[in-house]
Amino acid sequence: MKNKITKLLENALNISVQKGQLPEVSLPCMEVEAPANPEHGDYAANAALILAAQAKQNPRKIAQIIQENLLDTESIIEKTQIAGPGFINFFIKDDVWHKALKNIDEQKEKYGFLNYGGGKKVQVEFVSANPTGPLHIGHARGAVVGDVITNLLTTAGYQISKEYYINDAGNQMNNLGKSVLLRYRELLDEKIEFPETCYRGDYIKDIAGKIIKEEGEKYLHSTEEAAIGYFTSIAGQIILEEIKIDLRDFGVVFDEYFSEKELYKNDAVTKLLDKLKKQGFVYSDGETLWFKTTDFGDEKDRVVIRKNGEPTYFAADIAYHQNKFARGFDMVIDIWGADHHGYMPRMWAGIQALGYSKESLKIILVQLVNLLRGGLPVAMSTRSGEFVTLREVLDEVGRDAARYNFLMRRSDSHLDFDLEVAKKQSSENPVYYVQYAHARICSILKMAQERGIALPVYADTDLSFLREPEEKTLIKMLVRYPETICGAANALEPHRIPFYLNELAGVFHSYYNKNKVISENDGLTAARLFLIMEIKIVLQNALNILGVSAPEKM
Repeated sequence: MKNKITKLLENALNISVQKGQLPEVSLPCMEVEAPANPEHGDYAANAALILAAQAKQNPRKIAQIIQENLLDTESIIEKTQIAGPGFINFFIKDDVWHKALKNIDEQKEKYGFLNYGGGKKVQVEFVSANPTGPLHIGHARGAVVGDVITNLLTTAGYQISKEYYINDAGNQMNNLGKSVLLRYRELLDEKIEFPETCYRGDYIKDIAGKIIKEEGEKYLHSTEEAAIGYFTSIAGQIILEEIKIDLRDFGVVFDEYFSEKELYKNDAVTKLLDKLKKQGFVYSDGETLWFKTTDFGDEKDRVVIRKNGEPTYFAADIAYHQNKFARGFDMVIDIWGADHHGYMPRMWAGIQALGYSKESLKIILVQLVNLLRGGLPVAMSTRSGEFVTLREVLDEVGRDAARYNFLMRRSDSHLDFDLEVAKKQSSENPVYYVQYAHARICSILKMAQERGIALPVYADTDLSFLREPEEKTLIKMLVRYPETICGAANALEPHRIPFYLNELAGVFHSYYNKNKVISENDGLTAARLFLIMEIKIVLQNALNILGVSAPEKM
């Protein structure tokens, strides 16, 4: 519907120019949105306002010209009106909304799928936690944000690849190996003074115990240098496998796991920096190599090779992003923790130096999660040493509640996650409230069939019986679902889907509490059954995007 209004406006503008009523103008991106107040119509457009400067005319006059030249060949508009400084409000005919329900019924699980992305290849890299310990709730939020963004983009018509970058090179991995080695020796009764800099969670002891079972005391007599390489490799593999299991149970499966070590094969990082140096993007001040990120708007230049000859994370990240684009992706999306905010300008500088546009790299920041229980902060996990793990949250509240609650706010806003609320079977718990709407509809449809009432088909259903205000609101919400998908995918804002679902479920529950779906009036019963069948389709499709189940009974 939104696209139809947009095309009507574009056509009316062309006619206005042809008639000489408006000068030649280029129409920038105009907004066609559903107004907050239904009295202002079904859609409102700001075309006249954004054209005023170019046309050098009053926006209300421009709106009047456009209004006069609207050719409604499909006969979808009941009326239009000019409001405020020059908005054009559109009122859509009731029967048009009714006919739009046919699309939902025909497309079913494909309803909401679009060709907006045109098949462009997009890589989404997220989680990418160091394999030095279990995933905590901060990683969990990033995981579901990334996963739902990939689902949204797939639904919007993009080709998606989900990737996990394994930070398996550098000091943090050596520190992991040392931590396990020390616990290994400690478990074999050697007196150990455990350094503060080492990883201290119980999971380190568990890994050390596994090595003892398989290797015995073999490494008690090795030098620390000789043992650390083995312990690092084994510990990294064990932790990464556990991370994969936790993610799988959380509903997140990656297409690719990319090892940082791959970047250093055949001196690839060094060769890239040499190339960038020849191009004038990298320079030396003696023993340190610097990247001229200030050429691309960064506040200062950044080190890529330290005085000791070690490459920085930034050097590896430039090489990694070169690798991404070399694989043929049209756009790359990185999902990072909010503490990486200052890292964004240098990364954009890096890809521009590589010859790619700044717009081809999207960076989404995910803020921290405050875990609560009954409104009070949850104490740190004794199991992991310093954080609450994804596994602990999954075991307590389950996948559906965890995923849904992590999406209840914008990813760049702090999130309060109350474990007790996530377990409630009431309207206080948003995922329960939405899932209950789906289960309630399933129950009504089952009851109808048990009473011998055949489920209606569009061709035989008189939808003019749907006259209640809530019915009209529900129909419009269902028809606007693809617009919600398109907007969420375009803005990379997955929280828009639970917002939409919460509103849809709320209107449905309110409607159900006031009105009988199955009544003595056969025509009304058929119309209402058809409506809730379409609500069921949209609820299920949207929940699928969130990776949340749509139960038939609760």
